[in-house]
Amino acid sequence: MSEIQRVVTIDGPSGVGKSTISRRMAAGIGFTYLDTGAMYRGVAWYLEQNGVDLDDEVALTRALEEINLQLVPASDQDQDVGVLVNGEDVSGLIRTPEMGMLASQASALAPVRQKLTEMQRLIGQAGGIVAEGRDTGTVVYPGAFCKFYLEAAPEVRARRRVLQLREQGGAVDEQELLAMIIRRDQDDQKRTLAPLKRAPDAVLIETGALDIDGVCEAMFKILHQRLTELS
Repeated sequence: MSEIQRVVTIDGPSGVGKSTISRRMAAGIGFTYLDTGAMYRGVAWYLEQNGVDLDDEVALTRALEEINLQLVPASDQDQDVGVLVNGEDVSGLIRTPEMGMLASQASALAPVRQKLTEMQRLIGQAGGIVAEGRDTGTVVYPGAFCKFYLEAAPEVRARRRVLQLREQGGAVDEQELLAMIIRRDQDDQKRTLAPLKRAPDAVLIETGALDIDGVCEAMFKILHQRLTELS
């Protein structure tokens, strides 16, 4: 995996704006957007629905063999990728904060991580993708030609997420959501397997003081330079 890959990776903690930014970056350079977080959420949803004990590795491995996971590209770059699990559309069901916590737990398990990492690497073999997640630049695509790591304070991320959920008609407690984000950050950063961290060669982008347009403008400047170097 040491050769240069025609892949852009965008990693960072929950609520930092990875999905929106990744979609815009992919559309702007004609790449395919790969939402690895949606893959973990889809698996977490399936495991919860089927009452799989996450501590039972045999049951977990068997359940993973039964999962047929499909990502459906959105018709609009401002929409989330669709997710089908064994043919069932779970796109709306997996986008809750609670499912995000479950996805974080599931992603720390070796069988889950191995299955989805293999899937993601297969998808990326042909190149031409923008992959966002928590370990895309460190584990999944270490040879990616361009890597970014996005950051913002937990309070900023909680405020953004609250506004997003309320716009969608959801009722949410900001302090409860903030506590959930902080706990998820800790879980993601401290886990032994593929912890959340910045790749040494990833460009750090602080999104707290910038709007989406400002973040994308800064990233496009770097990305276009890397594309020129790659060609």
